[in-house]
Amino acid sequence: MPPSAYLDAASSEPLHPAARDTLLAALDRGYADPRRLHGPGRDARLLLDNARAVVAECLGVRPDEVSFTHSGTEAVHRGLLGLRAGRPWAGSAVAYSAVEHSAVLHALEWTRSEDHVVLPVDRLGRVTGPVPAGLAAVAVQSANHEVGTLQPLDRLDLPDRTPLFVDAGASMGRLPLPDRWDVLAGSAHKWGGPAGVGVLVVRKGTFWANAFPGEDPLDESATGFPNVPAALAAAAALRAVVAERDEVNARQFALIDRIRAAAAAVPDVEVVGDPVDRLPHLVTFSCLYVDGEALVTELDRRGYGVASGSACTASTLTPSRVLEAMGVLTHGNVRVSLTRDTTDEQVDGFLAALPQVVRDIRAEAGL
Repeated sequence: MPPSAYLDAASSEPLHPAARDTLLAALDRGYADPRRLHGPGRDARLLLDNARAVVAECLGVRPDEVSFTHSGTEAVHRGLLGLRAGRPWAGSAVAYSAVEHSAVLHALEWTRSEDHVVLPVDRLGRVTGPVPAGLAAVAVQSANHEVGTLQPLDRLDLPDRTPLFVDAGASMGRLPLPDRWDVLAGSAHKWGGPAGVGVLVVRKGTFWANAFPGEDPLDESATGFPNVPAALAAAAALRAVVAERDEVNARQFALIDRIRAAAAAVPDVEVVGDPVDRLPHLVTFSCLYVDGEALVTELDRRGYGVASGSACTASTLTPSRVLEAMGVLTHGNVRVSLTRDTTDEQVDGFLAALPQVVRDIRAEAGL
């Protein structure tokens, strides 16, 4: 049997060894409330400040621009709605790309506004055309979480002084941040940190306000009791990922090129997303006359864990609205995303299994 492989790192990367070691060490020191003035509290605050400084250094931003949230989803909600709340004179409308993560859509649905604008995309998943004026904010992701296409944010035609919210969850740590942004959001478990840690970055000078009920947080961008050990572990993983990303990215890019070519060689299969300007570790393809759930199940039986359906609603296996917006084949889709440890041998095994699985499923359907 070929070696089994977890090929769904875009959903969650396995915990990086640097994160595991740091988390275990920090559990004994970071338990106290970092807002307290006693010794354990000051110790926890020191660890939290260190985590913030490490994340800032890795991202090339200021430490006082970084806040930790309880998830990437919360970072998206706080970041985007905070831009809207910080510019009440600009109205209520937000423009967003048709391929944004569902966290962006849910945040805007919560506003109960009907003024929001959807920005169309081309067949590669990139925003096309100008952005209208008179907006409170614009939301465009740095890279698509389903097909891997990078958005050319620096070339985005934005009206003057319209702030840009960037969901960088799919790319943070894997690629340098774009130059153009006002507020950023990321999620630690996407780069090998522990789950339950989001990163929110608000550029100094940005009109941003907390859109949710407040309490007595360490900073106005976050709320609740901070998970200090998890934040420190997330920072350690980010530092390690940034240090090794040139080597890892080159290796993953070559492996994904192999998968793209092999998938395209299977009859009636469409490989989607930009073949070059993309995330290094991710590819999606759609198989005509094949059910996505059946593909996932049969590949899993052979030891290969992949994703299908909408990446934002993984358990539903509903047709992907991202692929629908791109105008490409939506059913029978598979997203393959490599971990930092995925080997050539595992990819060889997957590529050997894929054509046979597709043929068998089509044969069972009488095709």
